[in-house]
Amino acid sequence: MSDRSDPFPTEETSPAGTLQERVYRELREEIMLGRFRPGEAMTIRGLAEKLGTSMMPAREALRRLVAERALDLLPNRRIAVPHMTPETFRELTEARVALEVLAARRAFPETDSALADQLDVINDEQDVAIAKGDWAGYQERNRAFHFALYERAPGRVLMPLIESLWLQIGPFLYLTRESLGTTYLEDRHVEAIAAIRDRDEDALALAVEQDIRDGMGGLPALLTQREARTATGR
Repeated sequence: MSDRSDPFPTEETSPAGTLQERVYRELREEIMLGRFRPGEAMTIRGLAEKLGTSMMPAREALRRLVAERALDLLPNRRIAVPHMTPETFRELTEARVALEVLAARRAFPETDSALADQLDVINDEQDVAIAKGDWAGYQERNRAFHFALYERAPGRVLMPLIESLWLQIGPFLYLTRESLGTTYLEDRHVEAIAAIRDRDEDALALAVEQDIRDGMGGLPALLTQREARTATGR
């Protein structure tokens, strides 16, 4: 007998696991890259229609992403992208700095000129996206840059933790659309690539930390402004 309070009831028959995995990965990718606004509600039916699949894979994807804290299960049993606060943002930023600097240091012995060349290409592609105002391409290339570095020494513990943080911070990225390309005074990716070529681990760690902080620099003030407007009804 199924639990009527469970928003994700099981079914005796379901599509193949590969379809469930595809739907989960697609939705996970969209959340990680900030393609949903904070507080945006989701339904199993709506997600299934968007992804062109049946309701069972959509249900399973939402269930898994709630478990990963990428989505919230609300008291009314609805599913929503988490609301973001300045406090949550600061905590996620500090967690990213701690884990991603560690990942960069672990990866450093495995870096080489070939990786530096690969990162150069990714960074050039990101610059093109900025010039075009291509927000989605910019976010995707930024993620690709970081993960190409960290995956040189991924580890079974560290990478899932970093991916979880990117999932949780994804809705913040939705808020950066209007400031695309305007928050960076220095190109920290260029500094990271130079550090790899110069074999300077400390410089690489610093570039990664500054890149995270620069990219998130204006968001606490933006979040505070949004909270103030919500409180005043404007």
